[in-house]
Amino acid sequence: MPTLMRKFLYVLLLWASVASSGSQDISQEQMRSLDEQVQEIKSDVLNIAAELGRLEERLLYPSNTQVAVFVALAGGDELRLDAVQVAINGDLVAHYIYSFKELEALQNGGVQRLYTGNVPTGEHQVSVSYNGKLKNGKDVSRSEQFVFVKGVEPKMLGFTLAGSEFGQNGIQFGDW
Repeated sequence: MPTLMRKFLYVLLLWASVASSGSQDISQEQMRSLDEQVQEIKSDVLNIAAELGRLEERLLYPSNTQVAVFVALAGGDELRLDAVQVAINGDLVAHYIYSFKELEALQNGGVQRLYTGNVPTGEHQVSVSYNGKLKNGKDVSRSEQFVFVKGVEPKMLGFTLAGSEFGQNGIQFGDW
């Protein structure tokens, strides 16, 4: 960080001296040098911002309490998914309404991360419900509850949704 401050101050002083010279001609080499230093400082700032982002994520979602929830559609199923809700231990953690492009991505094998958060180790209840339309135009609304155990490692949970492929419930659940 002190190196970055020194560079910034140097560029600032160089700019001030160029600005104060007024009518004096600025050489191409000085301008190129100034541009290179500005680009270097921008790069340093972007690197620091990325590092801060990684640190923030580690502080907000420590690996021993982290849980992530993903959703996908069953391959070959013609479900037109409208909305999904996920609750953990009775608390709503995610509610999502799908656009046409998002639905198309899911139908082409895409997976969406619906939620990342923290839960303590132990047994927890997760419930998922969805609304959509079947291929024949009939509305479908399904809901299911599952139990998962959170250990000390990060936990990734996945729901695969279908209109008819999985029988009555239309929801498969498991670790991912």
